[in-house]
Amino acid sequence: MNISVLSTLLAGANGASQRSSMSMIILIVAMFGVMYFVMIRPQKKKQQQEQEMRDSIQVGDEITTIGGIMGRVVTVKEDSLVIETGADRNKMKITRWAVSTNNTAVEKAEAEKAAAKEAAEAGKAKRKKTKKNKDDTFED
Repeated sequence: MNISVLSTLLAGANGASQRSSMSMIILIVAMFGVMYFVMIRPQKKKQQQEQEMRDSIQVGDEITTIGGIMGRVVTVKEDSLVIETGADRNKMKITRWAVSTNNTAVEKAEAEKAAAKEAAEAGKAKRKKTKKNKDDTFED
């Protein structure tokens, strides 16, 4: 009788340990999935946007390098740029990966946002004026 109880307990403990190890594996896989969506994926998107920005640089754009040097692009080659800096127009050759921001593109984006905001505010003011005119006509 004791042997059958002991064997039953061992069989139950063995099944519980298998369920426990399976749930632990599932938990670890879930943690890696969360880490991917929280850390790795956003970093890859940011790197892709930076690469697109560097590939879209054109002659005449104002740029800032990762070292803080600001200048206007004079020549664009496959993997390098020549920029003019300062009042005396010194020219420097830099690699594309050294570009931190494209100030011309940033200014364009800010101008577009400001124009969209002004248009939205004008639309709101127009709707308020139209609504007020409708209210005034009903009161007469």
